[in-house]
Amino acid sequence: MQIKSTSLKEIAALINSKFIGAENHIITGFNEIHRVVAGDVVFVDHPKYYDKALNSAASTIIINKEVDCPLGKALIIHPEPFTAFNTLTKHFSPKTYSSQSISNSAKIGVNTIIMPGAFIGNNVIIGSNCIIHPNVVIYENCILGNNIIVHANTTIGSDAFYFKKRDTEFEPLNTCGIVIIEDNVVIGANCTIDKGVTAITKIGKGCILDNQVHVGHDVLIGEMCLFAAGVGIAGACTIGNKVTMWGQVGISSSIVIGDGATILAQSGVGENVPAGKTYFGSPAGDAKDKMRELFASKQLPALINKLYDK
Repeated sequence: MQIKSTSLKEIAALINSKFIGAENHIITGFNEIHRVVAGDVVFVDHPKYYDKALNSAASTIIINKEVDCPLGKALIIHPEPFTAFNTLTKHFSPKTYSSQSISNSAKIGVNTIIMPGAFIGNNVIIGSNCIIHPNVVIYENCILGNNIIVHANTTIGSDAFYFKKRDTEFEPLNTCGIVIIEDNVVIGANCTIDKGVTAITKIGKGCILDNQVHVGHDVLIGEMCLFAAGVGIAGACTIGNKVTMWGQVGISSSIVIGDGATILAQSGVGENVPAGKTYFGSPAGDAKDKMRELFASKQLPALINKLYDK
C-alpha cells in the first residue's frame, strides 16, 4: 500500500510510540514481509522473524523490542506491532462501502455486460468486452482487464484469511490491497479470490479457472495457467506461466511453482515445484517417484503373505 511521503515522527505519533532513527526519515508505504520494497513499513512481533524483517527491503520496522537499528533504516517500538500496523493502514486507507449494486465510482468499459444481481464496488475498473454473470461480487478497488468472463456467484476481492490469535478472539489483519485480473481470463462459478493484504493478488493473461477455485491473498499467478475445479491456493504463493493444476489440488502458503509445472489431482503441495516438473501425492513430490512408491506399496500384502507362508 503506497502513501504520500510521511515522516517517521508523524507515523510514530499516530500510534503513540517511541522511534529510533532520524525524525524526518521518509515512509512511502506499508507492506507485509513478502512484498516489501524500499520506503515501506513492515511489522514483526516474534524473535524468530526479527532478522528477516530487519534485513528485508523495508525501510522502517515496527517491532516489540529495542534492538540495534540497521544502517539507513528506522525502528518504531510498540508492544503490539500487529495492532499498530492495523491502526496505521486503517488511517491511511479507510474503507468505503457502496450501497448501490453498481457504484457510481466504478468504471466499466464498452460492450461489457453486467448481469442482474451482480455487485460492483467503489472504484472498481472493468475493461471492455467483459461478461459479469449474475450474483458476482467485485469488492472495491479491484481491476479487471478486457475480454474477461466471470461466472455466477464468484467473489473477487474478499478479505485475506490472516488473523492473530489472542486470548479471547482472533484479531484480523486489516486488508487494504487489491485484485488485478489481466486480459482474456475466464473465472468459473463460485470461485473466491482474496485481495492482497497491502499489495496485490494477480491473475495473469489468458488464465482459466474452473468452478470453486480459491485464490488466497497476495498470490501472483502468471499467464496461461489452467486450474481445475476445487483447487485451493493459500496466501503469498507465486505461480509461473502455463502452470496446470488438476482437481482438488491444495497449495500451502508462500510456495513458488515454476513455469510449465503440472500438479496432478488431489495433490497437497508443501514445497516449491521446479519449472516443468509434474508433481503428485500428499505431500506432493515428483510424479514418477510417487507412482513407484504407490506401486511398491501395493506389492507389500503379497510379500507379507509369502513371509508368513514360509
